[in-house]
Amino acid sequence: MMNYKLGTWLLALTLISNIVSASKVDTVVTRSTAMKKDIKAVVITPDNYDKSKQYPVVYLLHGYSGSYANWPKATAVSASADQYNQIVVCADGGFGSWYWDSPVDPLFKYETYVSKELVAWVDANYSTIKSATGRAIAGLSMGGHGALYLAIKHPDVFGATGSMSGGVDIRPFPNNWDMSKRLGKYAEAADLWEKNTVINMLHLIEPKTLSIIIDCGTEDFFYEVNQELHRQLSYRNIPHDYITRPGGHTWPYWENAVKYQLLFFHTFFSKKN
Repeated sequence: MMNYKLGTWLLALTLISNIVSASKVDTVVTRSTAMKKDIKAVVITPDNYDKSKQYPVVYLLHGYSGSYANWPKATAVSASADQYNQIVVCADGGFGSWYWDSPVDPLFKYETYVSKELVAWVDANYSTIKSATGRAIAGLSMGGHGALYLAIKHPDVFGATGSMSGGVDIRPFPNNWDMSKRLGKYAEAADLWEKNTVINMLHLIEPKTLSIIIDCGTEDFFYEVNQELHRQLSYRNIPHDYITRPGGHTWPYWENAVKYQLLFFHTFFSKKN
């Protein structure tokens, strides 16, 4: 299901694939005061980066067992910096943080880190558009949950968000991916699970404030929860793009999906700035 003009999208994606990226890829060290530690990230700037100009920024989040080093391996990610004249930041969310400020483990405050500390660091060290109209956040799997979660909770920080194969409803998976270590066991802390699953947060979205794109393959174990999220967004009349096509929870799927998300964000930035 695609609710956009397919021909235009495919033409743009073809242009991306033909780009020879000359963007600059830096591995940087940022500081989390909340967690009292240094955290690495990758910052990709366009080849023509000019400090006298201000650039929009796309933040990309990795999955459960990944790291900040995953997304830069996708050709479209580096190419988009030049193609769309934007900065891309590949953040680190630790092992199984789910991008929450854990209420049971003080060592995991990745909501604060990504939405406040990392954004502040990037704005201080690069020439960026310092408002939600110039920031987008997306991710895969755990990072898809994290991107929607952070954008919904921090609309003053992120104006657009995307999820690829996202764990958008955590409740069907009470024993998976260290979530019980961050929230407590579901049977003992159901209230925390209910409040911190994306599908239960849609009431927080103010009308016409957040641009949303969701993508999930039909063979993905998160497919059903994404289908339900799409239904709930539609029921609440919350505009969003929803893409589904054959594919599983795999890198080939995400390397394709991220092209659509980056184009979606470029369109958002072009309209807002």
